Amino acid sequence: MKKTLSIVAVVVILVIGYLGWSTYPKLDLISGFAAKSVASGHFIDQRPLSVIAAQDNDIKLVDWATNTINEAGKLATASVNGLKERKAIYREGIGATLINDDFDETQPYLVPKRLKSKIGLYPYGNVKPPDTVFSNVNYKSLNAAVANAFDVSNEKIKRSRAVVVIYKDRIIAEKYAPGFNERSKILGWSMTKSITGALFGVLAQQGKYDIYKPAPIEEWQKDDRKKITTNDLLHMNSGLEWLEEYTSICDATKMLFQAEDMGSVQLGKPVAFQPNTHWNYSSGTTNLLSKILRGQFKTHQEYLDFWYTNLIDKIGMRSMIIETDMTGNYVGSSYGWATARDWGKFGLLYLHQGNWNGEQILSPEWVKYTRTPTATSNGRYGAQFWLNAGGYFPDVPRDMYYCSGFQGQMVAIIPSRDMVIVHMGLKGNENGFDFNGFLKEVLAAVK
Repeated sequence: MKKTLSIVAVVVILVIGYLGWSTYPKLDLISGFAAKSVASGHFIDQRPLSVIAAQDNDIKLVDWATNTINEAGKLATASVNGLKERKAIYREGIGATLINDDFDETQPYLVPKRLKSKIGLYPYGNVKPPDTVFSNVNYKSLNAAVANAFDVSNEKIKRSRAVVVIYKDRIIAEKYAPGFNERSKILGWSMTKSITGALFGVLAQQGKYDIYKPAPIEEWQKDDRKKITTNDLLHMNSGLEWLEEYTSICDATKMLFQAEDMGSVQLGKPVAFQPNTHWNYSSGTTNLLSKILRGQFKTHQEYLDFWYTNLIDKIGMRSMIIETDMTGNYVGSSYGWATARDWGKFGLLYLHQGNWNGEQILSPEWVKYTRTPTATSNGRYGAQFWLNAGGYFPDVPRDMYYCSGFQGQMVAIIPSRDMVIVHMGLKGNENGFDFNGFLKEVLAAVK
């Protein structure tokens, strides 16, 4: 009996030891995700801590974290049973930033200058116009399709937060989960990549940047990386080494929750493949693109302003805020917040071939470039946009292209149907939300 108990005790100790060995390195990322999520959700969208814990941070392992908010200091902290405490600071104008112990919280910082909102009807203003009744829209079917995207009662199956359907520039359907409305700012995650990509289109339209030249990165000029162009980076086709796998500690998670200068993480990676031969999705690449954008301006203030005055505010996305890393550069891969309606405006810019109320912000050639498949992506990816060219969504038109973000964020642009469909939520296509079915039902209601 004693021998059996001893064996059991050894097994238990080994199991506990293994769990501790395998889990402890993740604690820094767990508390980092939690602290950043709490700071952003609370100070950007005024969500209570209880809501953030029950919804935004209701993710395996992340839900281990204990979180606190310091209202006066505009800080959020998180730890796992007192271990690996992390801190995120909110600063008006540039959002929440996950910081380390070396960060000086009292240092002055620059904020982007914003354009004033224009008074007018959506989408060129923020006032929703009177309902336009289209004879070819089955509103009963449309509203049913939109309602079907949301959970009933307290279920956590679909977990949608917002849906906005825009047809011929008019919002024809709109619905929000309890606690959310048309003023709620929601994190787009990787939809932010499409914003970053569009800024190169703005520079190209202004005649200030050639994406086909080698990327302007001094550190690459003495090795094979000197062949990599901005075009390769925009298409996730650079051949640089990168691992993006959110179920484990990887390049992407270490960048988002540990790096001070996120744009430098991909910059320092070696070549794994020749450019334009191997498609590899990389958030590090988009943050490198943000860093390249910084290099196009003499001052940091000009860089900060450019994102808003030349694109975001110009199309009336006044709710949007792009958060920065510890160096002050925008986290162009992941940290863009805006209302569902404003995310819809971004989709409309592309639907209208880069023209916004008479002003050509992006050229039609850039829009075409954006939605042209990367040769090595099997029709899934263009230039910082996802595509349906290969029929990934079988019941949706092949001309659909879209911004896509973690946990089911989508801005779908469907030129053949003159539609933009926005979905914001907490579940993606890979873990429970049926985007093909959702889009199919919405489209079926508009003949």
